[in-house]
Amino acid sequence: MRKLRYKKIILIGGGLLLLLVIFYASLFLNWGRGASQTYGVSFDPVYARYLGVDAGKAYFEGLIRDWGFRYIRLPAHWESVEAKRGQYNFSDLDWYVNRAADAGAKVVLAIGQKTPRWPECHEPKWAKNLPSVENRAALLKYITATVEHYRARSGIEFWQVENEPFLDFGECHAFSASDLKEEIALVKRLDQTHPTITTDSGELSLWWKTAKAADYFGTTMYRTVWDKMFGYFTYRFLPPGWYTVRALLLGRSLSAAFVMELQGEPWSPGKPITSVPLAEQYRSMNRQRLQENIEYAKRSGFPRAYLWGAEWWYWLQQNGYKEIPDFVKTLPKGN
Repeated sequence: MRKLRYKKIILIGGGLLLLLVIFYASLFLNWGRGASQTYGVSFDPVYARYLGVDAGKAYFEGLIRDWGFRYIRLPAHWESVEAKRGQYNFSDLDWYVNRAADAGAKVVLAIGQKTPRWPECHEPKWAKNLPSVENRAALLKYITATVEHYRARSGIEFWQVENEPFLDFGECHAFSASDLKEEIALVKRLDQTHPTITTDSGELSLWWKTAKAADYFGTTMYRTVWDKMFGYFTYRFLPPGWYTVRALLLGRSLSAAFVMELQGEPWSPGKPITSVPLAEQYRSMNRQRLQENIEYAKRSGFPRAYLWGAEWWYWLQQNGYKEIPDFVKTLPKGN
């Protein structure tokens, strides 16, 4: 018992020491000085409809045509692809993938138990109460069907396998490192052409299980959030190098790492964003904050950053608030 206790103390002490080393190293390093950064964007048609905007117009007329994005992340939500067990319907997602291909854009297609946007795990209703083994088998079948459907499509650049898989956030089944490994191996067997990427929280995780799990790695980068206990909270104490140093210490080259979610929308104070007054929304995201977030991300040294919030920008534009959409037009898109 005493040896076990000493071992735990050593591990905890070593972990704390490593965190201090990472933090202090990140204070003095400016990896993005003089570097360029290309900006992509995430888009979820389901969320666009939730905001009350035309998802197709927001995507094609806003994101692709007017704002000029050429790197796009789309979710292949399980509940959308397989609403009825064994019946795969890709017609809606096909439209979005095809519009990107027509414009010469490159798509990251997110698949798995967890895909972007709340409730994080987008399981079909029929799958929620299945025994764990049966649920897992059904999940792998959906992944297989999705990869087989899109692997030869023009425009696909990456398969994102799971979204922040180990972050305890959302309504999800238990998930292990071996589960992630199994899914990535499955995708690689089905498609040897397109690389894989997985993601993790930049603020709430140390990336032990994710940094080198796939061919590429993506971090989130949120600056101002809302919490029940603290209210609005900004991560002012984290320098940009906090993300960079962790990636390098875990053996991940920056040439194979992105900012996969760079905050570009408000963090709702515990209620639907559509019911929050605009002045309240602007407390966590406005034109100035967005520019500051982009400058912060640039200093991290990651070559590409995918902005998070396009659906909200289009909602702003439709309601006559064009300051943020007009700013987004000016960002370098790599086209």
